[in-house]
Amino acid sequence: MARPSRKTVPKPLRSRFWERVALKDMTPAEWEALCDGCGKCCLNKLEDADTGEVVFTRIACRLLDDSTCRCANYAIRKSIVPECVVLSPKGLGEVVYWMPASCAYRRLWEGRGLADWHPLVSGDPESVHEAGMSVQGWTIPEFDVPLEDWEDHLIEEEL
Repeated sequence: MARPSRKTVPKPLRSRFWERVALKDMTPAEWEALCDGCGKCCLNKLEDADTGEVVFTRIACRLLDDSTCRCANYAIRKSIVPECVVLSPKGLGEVVYWMPASCAYRRLWEGRGLADWHPLVSGDPESVHEAGMSVQGWTIPEFDVPLEDWEDHLIEEEL
């Protein structure tokens, strides 16, 4: 029986790494684990060219699975949706302004800890949905709404 290669066996995450490790020093697995699975970053946004204000719409990226709040083609998303932003510690400062206030990456960037509903804190991947912090079940696919009508689908509350 063949043993699995080292590439297929993920290394365990360091205990409560988000409290002790700078974003730039996290392993790729730790960086990915910060995503709470809310799906908010996959909502299409409108940015005012004059003020820079960013507002969210209920219109989701074509790759967002509304039931799981995960990307349907995460590994190749950039080739399917060229405008998709691939988050990295190096580029986070350039995009953090449009990320939802509840986002773990933004919270840690701003010096706030993770929310108690975050799966790394709760130990439950469903806690983000149970707390009502995800977009589960209420998005509209981007191909269903013409671009000129996106303003009709703004989200009034802060995400």
